[in-house]
Amino acid sequence: MGPLIDDEIMPVFLINGFLEAGKTEFLSFTMEQDYFQAEGKTLLIVCEEGENEFDPGLLKETRTCVVYVDDLAQVSPERLTELELLHNPERVLIEWNGMWNQNDLKLPADWMIYQQITLVDMSTFELYVKNMKSLLVSMVQGSELVICNRCDGIEDLERYKRMIKSMNTKCDIVFEDENGEINEWSEEDLPYDLNADVVEISPEAYGIWYIDCMDKPERYVGKVVEFTAMVLKSPNFPKNYFVPGRMAMTCCADDMTFLGYVCKAKEAKKLSTRQWVKVRAKIALEYWQDYQGEGPVLYAEEVVLAEPIDEVVQFG
Repeated sequence: MGPLIDDEIMPVFLINGFLEAGKTEFLSFTMEQDYFQAEGKTLLIVCEEGENEFDPGLLKETRTCVVYVDDLAQVSPERLTELELLHNPERVLIEWNGMWNQNDLKLPADWMIYQQITLVDMSTFELYVKNMKSLLVSMVQGSELVICNRCDGIEDLERYKRMIKSMNTKCDIVFEDENGEINEWSEEDLPYDLNADVVEISPEAYGIWYIDCMDKPERYVGKVVEFTAMVLKSPNFPKNYFVPGRMAMTCCADDMTFLGYVCKAKEAKKLSTRQWVKVRAKIALEYWQDYQGEGPVLYAEEVVLAEPIDEVVQFG
């Protein structure tokens, strides 16, 4: 569970999600696994009490001390340091209260979040997106893994996946129903034809293409795409490179981000940031430093000036 741990650092494993999302069940399952049977004590900080409780036998067997808190002030750096001195744990688990903004979590200087997992009850997902999106975004943004459970009877999971990816493009997402993990994803619902000689990405479909291309780049390698986007240039880019992209809103009007892939084009040196262009390019999958690994790289066949698009990117 997580990377190798520095002896000087207190590793924190943060599990978040709204009430009744399944956090307690997930933590109980995790604590039962062989890989979690490490030396020393575990401090479990529970920030909200749901319907399910932790089994006292499991807590004893795993040498886990539970502390219940019902106020954000009780998870201040000073209080957390007191709990560390009191219980002397080797690791800390935090079951976070979904109604507290996770951005308000402040840890002691020598504590570090080693792994963050968000659990989402998909039967209530739309409700939280409409009414508590900022809280949802704050949970998802730092998560390595988002587990979406109770997916039974929900048909448009691909759209929900794009919505979550728009909040955190690097997280892994798992969908589960009563039978376990759901792995079937179809190309048929994409709003463009991946088999066309030139895959035309409409302004409305840009967000869908961006997320799907990042999530399943193997679908797009060798494909030629055409879309309209805004130019971003940087002195740090190699010669003949720029990023065509669009502005997207992940949470609110104040939370905008630029979504685009690096593009090599002979026209790049003539372009200026904030110009609008229509790009036709072939997609490759290559290492790029800004991606911190492999990612889509566009090789332009043609770049021409275009009219601006006023709307922000949509993911539905």
